[in-house]
Amino acid sequence: MTALTAPPKTAPPPIRPRTSAVGKWRRRVPLLPALIFTIVVTQLPFVATLVISTFQWNILKPGDRHFTGLSNFEFVFTDDRLRTAVLNTVVLTASVVIVSVVLGLGLAMLLDRRFIGRGLARTMLIAPFLVMPVAAALLWKHAIYNPDYGLLNGTLNAVYRLFGATGGPTVDWVSSYPMPAVVVSLVWQWTPFMMLILLAGLQAQPGDVLEAARVDGASAMATFRHITLPHLRQYIELGVLLGTIYVVQTFDAVYTITQGGPGSQTTNLPYEIYLTMFRKYEYGQAAAAGVVVVLGSIVIATFALRTIASLFREEVSR
Repeated sequence: MTALTAPPKTAPPPIRPRTSAVGKWRRRVPLLPALIFTIVVTQLPFVATLVISTFQWNILKPGDRHFTGLSNFEFVFTDDRLRTAVLNTVVLTASVVIVSVVLGLGLAMLLDRRFIGRGLARTMLIAPFLVMPVAAALLWKHAIYNPDYGLLNGTLNAVYRLFGATGGPTVDWVSSYPMPAVVVSLVWQWTPFMMLILLAGLQAQPGDVLEAARVDGASAMATFRHITLPHLRQYIELGVLLGTIYVVQTFDAVYTITQGGPGSQTTNLPYEIYLTMFRKYEYGQAAAAGVVVVLGSIVIATFALRTIASLFREEVSR
C-alpha cells in the first residue's frame, strides 16, 4: 500500500494593486495646463480658420459677407495663380531639400573624420542655420546678388581683370535667375540642418562592422555603398521629411529677395496666401488656401513622426 502524498503547494500569484481612475487623473492633472494652452494656441485658431474658409468675405465689402460652403476650396484647386503657386512650391521645396541633403551628407562625412580644427569647422558650418531667415535673405539680396556692389559681380569682374579685360559683365541675378536665387539662399541656410542629422547617423554606426569591412579588404566606396548608406537611410528620410515641412512654409526668402516675381516665377503658396489676404483682402479664399497647406503639412509630419519613432525603436533594440 503506497502512501498518499499531497500535491506540492504553489505560491499564489502576486496581488497587483489596482490603480483607480482617480489616481490616473491625479497624475494627468499637472499636464492639463499645457494641454489647455496648446488647444487655445493651435486648435482654436485653426477652427476659426476653417469657419472663415466657408465664407465669402472681402474686407473692402464689409456688408457682403455670406456663407458659401466649399466654394473657396473649389477656387483654391481651380485658380491659375494658385496652381502656379503650388507648382513653384513643389519646385522650390524639392530643389532645396535634395541639394541640402546631398551637400549635408558630404559635409557630414568630412566632419566624421578626425582632423585639427574640427570643432571650429563644425561651428562655422552650423552658423548659417542660426541666422534669422529675414537676415539671411537680406544678406543674399544685398551683399551677394546686388548687381552694383554684390559679391558675385565683384568676383566676376576680378576674374575678368585677371585675364586682361577692363571689366566683367553686370548681371542682375535676382531678375535674371529668380528661382535659383531663392533656392541657393535656402540651401545655404538648410544644409547645416541636414548635416547635423546625417552626422548623428554617421556617429551612430557600429564600429565593429566598419572594422570588419576594413579587415575584409572592402574599399571606401564599397563600405559607403553597402554599409554606411543603408544605415543612413532612416536619417536621410528624417532629414527630407523635416526639411520638407519647414521649406514648404518658406515666406521670408521669397518676400525679401524676389517678392514673388518677376511674373510670379517664385510665388509659392505662403506668399500667394499673403497676397490674397493683404493685397486682394479675400479672407475666405486665403483661409481656404491656408487650410490646404496645413493639412498637407500634417500629412508630411505624420510620416516624419513615424520615421522618428522607428529610429527610437531601433536604438532601444540595441
